[in-house]
Amino acid sequence: MIISQTPLRISFLGGGSDLPSYYRRNGGAVLSTTIDKCVYVTVSRKFDDAVRVSYSRMEEVGEASQVQHPIVREALDMLGIRGGIEITSVADIPAQGTGLGSSSAFTVGLLNALHAYEGRHTSAERLAAEACAIEIERCCEPIGKQDQYAAAFGGSNFIRFHADETVEVQKLLCQRETLEELQSMLLLFYTGVTRSASALLKEQSQTLTKESDKIKAMDRMVACAEAVLQDLQSNRLDTLGEAMDESWHLKKSLAAGISNPTINATYHAARVAGALGGKILGAGGGGFFLFLVPQNKQSAVRQALRNLQETPFRFAPQGSRIIFVH
Repeated sequence: MIISQTPLRISFLGGGSDLPSYYRRNGGAVLSTTIDKCVYVTVSRKFDDAVRVSYSRMEEVGEASQVQHPIVREALDMLGIRGGIEITSVADIPAQGTGLGSSSAFTVGLLNALHAYEGRHTSAERLAAEACAIEIERCCEPIGKQDQYAAAFGGSNFIRFHADETVEVQKLLCQRETLEELQSMLLLFYTGVTRSASALLKEQSQTLTKESDKIKAMDRMVACAEAVLQDLQSNRLDTLGEAMDESWHLKKSLAAGISNPTINATYHAARVAGALGGKILGAGGGGFFLFLVPQNKQSAVRQALRNLQETPFRFAPQGSRIIFVH
């Protein structure tokens, strides 16, 4: 039996620039960090030659090619595993549609566990590249690459997506006190609404290929990420809130479903109560809200958002790892 643990992520700036419709033309960049909310995947030998997969439902089929879960089916095919295996998964938070990169974390964690099951250690680079191949190429999901690389590498990173398809993961280098202060200023709230990111990302990808105003908006979002990176590496946090606020308003212009009146009202209430900036994580439309709030304003923000579920978290320095082998 093998168990992998793979962290979820929050992204601060640059989200959407990891879509191929954008980075193949301009190059993209995302500032993000992994957190201590994780996806766990268990892989064990089955007593017969069948395949059993347990997630929100349970499948038991004669061979890997018959598995309906597309990520599991394609991962087994990629690694040449035909049967005699049982796979289960659980997560610390709702598994889909929350904007924390759970689907890609599952893919990375599954690949890590399967490689270990086959007796191989696998690098973070390989896990991320294989996860992208499964989700984007094999499963034809209209998504980007940031979640796979965040889950595989872990920690606080500036991730660059180059036009030639290469990806560069740059660790955020600043004083420990700066990261601790940043972490103390972040509040995470669950809206209670989950959604499929595919439709939103598909619309966003289409606009980024042909609408100049959307391309300029994304250019500005990447520029904000670049500028804040320099400030954080100089141990300055004072520009992050304004950059998050500007980027959120730019992001809303990219596709109609990213925000709605309820989300707008929530954001406005948090800002009035003292939040410096914030955003809906992931593609938009629901999931988790992230806000940057000075500590002396956090009680007011919590009161303003009392109808939402706050989710305490910590930064997580490690990417996907094997935590149990029997």
